[in-house]
Amino acid sequence: MMQGILELDLHGMTVWQAQNAIDAKLRSAKAGTYRLRLIHGYHGGTQLQSMIRKVYRRHPKVLRLELGLNPGETELVLREY
Repeated sequence: MMQGILELDLHGMTVWQAQNAIDAKLRSAKAGTYRLRLIHGYHGGTQLQSMIRKVYRRHPKVLRLELGLNPGETELVLREY
């Protein structure tokens, strides 16, 4: 894990559990954190991916969403580095 980037693995979580985990990670993010990498997977369905992209694209702490290195990741950009 790179400094400034937090990762959160959401595999096996329900949408409700994932949203609570993401919210907690956003609350605990320090000033040096500029990205939150969410690993949601894509082989088991797209419910987590859809929730992330719908709910967090307009979250007050999130500047923008970016697609991760693979289709099973979404990155929340919290600030520019």
